[in-house]
Amino acid sequence: MTDAQRTPTPIDQIADGWVDTLAELSPGLATYIGRSEYNDRLDDLSPAGTERAHAAAKAALAALEAAEPVDQVDAVTKADLCGDLSLHLELHDAGAHLRDLNVIASPAQELRNVFDLMPTSTVEDWSVVATRLAAVPAAIEGYVETLRQGIAQGIVPARRQVSEVVTQIGRYTADQGFFATFAAEAAPEEGSLPASLVHDLSGNADAARIAYNGLASFLSEELAPAAGEQDAVGRELYALHSRRFLGATIDLDETYEWGIEELSRMVAEQEAIAKEIKPGASVEEAVAFLEADESRKLRGTDALQKWMQETSDRAVAELGRTHFDIPEPIKKLECMIAPTNEGGIYYTGPTDDFSRPGRMWWSVPEGVDTFDTWRELTTVYHEGVPGHHLQIAQAVYNRAELNSWRRLLAGSSGHAEGWALYAERLMEQLGYLDDPADRLGMLDGQRMRAARVVLDIGVHLQKPKLDGDGVWDADYALAFMRRNVNMSDEFIQFEVNRYLGWPGQAPSYKVGQRIWEQIRDEAQQRAGDAFDIKKFHMRALTLGGVGLDTLRMALAQD
Repeated sequence: MTDAQRTPTPIDQIADGWVDTLAELSPGLATYIGRSEYNDRLDDLSPAGTERAHAAAKAALAALEAAEPVDQVDAVTKADLCGDLSLHLELHDAGAHLRDLNVIASPAQELRNVFDLMPTSTVEDWSVVATRLAAVPAAIEGYVETLRQGIAQGIVPARRQVSEVVTQIGRYTADQGFFATFAAEAAPEEGSLPASLVHDLSGNADAARIAYNGLASFLSEELAPAAGEQDAVGRELYALHSRRFLGATIDLDETYEWGIEELSRMVAEQEAIAKEIKPGASVEEAVAFLEADESRKLRGTDALQKWMQETSDRAVAELGRTHFDIPEPIKKLECMIAPTNEGGIYYTGPTDDFSRPGRMWWSVPEGVDTFDTWRELTTVYHEGVPGHHLQIAQAVYNRAELNSWRRLLAGSSGHAEGWALYAERLMEQLGYLDDPADRLGMLDGQRMRAARVVLDIGVHLQKPKLDGDGVWDADYALAFMRRNVNMSDEFIQFEVNRYLGWPGQAPSYKVGQRIWEQIRDEAQQRAGDAFDIKKFHMRALTLGGVGLDTLRMALAQD
């Protein structure tokens, strides 16, 4: 980070203004980045709310296109934000908002998820929570109105996603589900809540449950009969989503073929390491051998959380002394068990002032209470340091150079997830995976990510099956993942449903890693013997979040 505070330019002011606009239009997003002024509200998901956001994006793009960069920082901001705004408009014109329903990242989940990030330390905090709970019914009503518009226009999600979300909602609204327990367990850190607030929280949580049950009824009775039978979204829409998640335009057919080759390489590497673990063993036999090793197991979520935190703290301390300059505020990373049971593992960044630190969340599926450390070690590095936390928190920290868009909202899944996979391999190179079992676990994840490139493009572009007649479909995708992932079947089923409903996102990890490695190799080739990998990493991270095309452009000019 530079020492001197950069004077904001007209382009910085446009970017900062766009963050202000987004915070007002999307209170959930505002909460995510630590802006509390809209914490008592939820997003307007109605067609009118969507049109307001569309008009705001058009206005911001016009202002940005008319502005001239005054330096390289401006050039990066303009290139990246123009690309983001243009894609927003293209997705809107394609009607993406009219079919915005999937099992992991749609309003159906996001309206609930926002409560995980809200402050709950004081009576005032809980009063704000109560007000936001009261806003759930209107937000859902607006969302239903938009989905109905999609039905009228024939722009609908796949039926599989509708069915799975109905099941999710059942868990949210159960007697022991999120809304019931969230309200019942409400308490400030000191003292107790007034009786009137307890009453409001309970009543508003019940209203939210009723609204969510109403959403489930709409999905079952209206949307499901109109929803698409086919999971594939087709090449045109897939290309838009691929750009959205990568911040780069790629050759989808070449990437599919590369994914097949990369998967083969991962399998060969796993097979070699399996024989190190147990002479003559296959991958499956090595996995079975490790799963029988009690010394590599954690039992219960308390043990999982403690191990995550200890592993993360150790990585932060050691890497901060050797391979990265880690500022003090970034050294705090909280490892959390999520209050849901969806099966995902994810990271949420710190607030702008670091009052809420970066957090690693583990949403443990129902019935899962045993965890293998050899399988999960790289997950901690992926989500924490040197993965997501180092990357995202470093951008938040870089106030002196970056505007709020660059620090808090810019970037892409390919930039973030690609870096996290890059970080996994980096930890291997630094000696943190010298145990063959830990390397096998890392490769299990890398193999899964390579398989997802093939599966995702294969399904959504309806490529020919790899080993039979016909084209990729959901059943073939599930069987393919079962052959390539050594995890519980509940996890595999959730993952495949995620890929089917979130086109372009799953490949962004491995494709992002590929592009990160290409950019590093290009930088090394330009610098020759003068190349310094530590400086390369820190220069890349101080750019903040950017699309991968922008990252390549910016680092090529250093």
